[in-house]
Amino acid sequence: MKIKPLTKEQIIISTDRLTRFKETETKYLRVFKDIILNNLIEPKFKKSELDEMDYEEIKNYAEKIINLSVNEKFEDALINQRLFEYENSIFKLDDNTQKLLKNKINYKSIIKLLPDNIPKNLKFLKSLGGENPLAQREKERFCFPVEKIVLCEGITEETLLPEFAKLCDFDFNQNGIYIVSAGGKNQVVKYFYNYAECLKIPIFVLLDKDAKDNFNEIIHKLREFDKIHLLKSGEFEDLLPDSLIIKTLNYETKNISAAPIEGLNESLSKVEFLENFFKHRGLHEFKKAEFALAVKENINSPDDISDEILEIIKEIKGTKKSLHKMEF
Repeated sequence: MKIKPLTKEQIIISTDRLTRFKETETKYLRVFKDIILNNLIEPKFKKSELDEMDYEEIKNYAEKIINLSVNEKFEDALINQRLFEYENSIFKLDDNTQKLLKNKINYKSIIKLLPDNIPKNLKFLKSLGGENPLAQREKERFCFPVEKIVLCEGITEETLLPEFAKLCDFDFNQNGIYIVSAGGKNQVVKYFYNYAECLKIPIFVLLDKDAKDNFNEIIHKLREFDKIHLLKSGEFEDLLPDSLIIKTLNYETKNISAAPIEGLNESLSKVEFLENFFKHRGLHEFKKAEFALAVKENINSPDDISDEILEIIKEIKGTKKSLHKMEF
């Protein structure tokens, strides 16, 4: 076998992709096939040939390329075994996918290549070589191993729910709560149907008030440990206390506009109010993502959390855990 060794950067990127929260079969096949297509010189395979190849053979080629690129002797399978157990604890995996997971990639040597500033999933990978990864998650707050999914419509919820949870002494990262922004109510349904088919862990679904049809599409598919919450009014921005919005706007416009903020408490839609506020003050276009980040910086008091947000956090915290809990 003749290869073009992966660079250090390519090794890190491939390892990152293998350890993200993604369906096991999809991520492993994508990474392994890319490595074979780009770094295996002899024998040479076409993509169509890889698509027909047995998973065991794909795994063997990719594993050899990675380990030859690392160029250190494989000595310890602890991380590989723990990754195998972890993926099986959260995903329903068939026999073919098990073949991809039963590899001897030299993770112990790869960890030595990782820089200090790495994403949460790679921090988790490093923890798998230690005595108690769950204790390390609690201490370092890197979210993995994931134990529960929060599935929401947009970036505002994704940005702010973890911050509000901290006010309730419940840290998402510390407790393995992984939040997914689907990008709209219809996408939430698609994500949920897919997750409910492939996941063993609980899913908490959060929908805006106008998503009643989507709510009905999901509720009959809920498993015993899943939960869904339909907002009582409007969208997530409507749950933000007026005082928090005013505090954020004052902070954001302190060097631009000193005019008082009027009409917020009378507005039926806070997003509509904010769009008009930004437009009439001659500011940049209102963007939910940017405003959510600004709100995040101004959350610092129990007064910043509304009753319904508090209710949502309690529901997320109280969602039952599945029977498939990972043990280290």
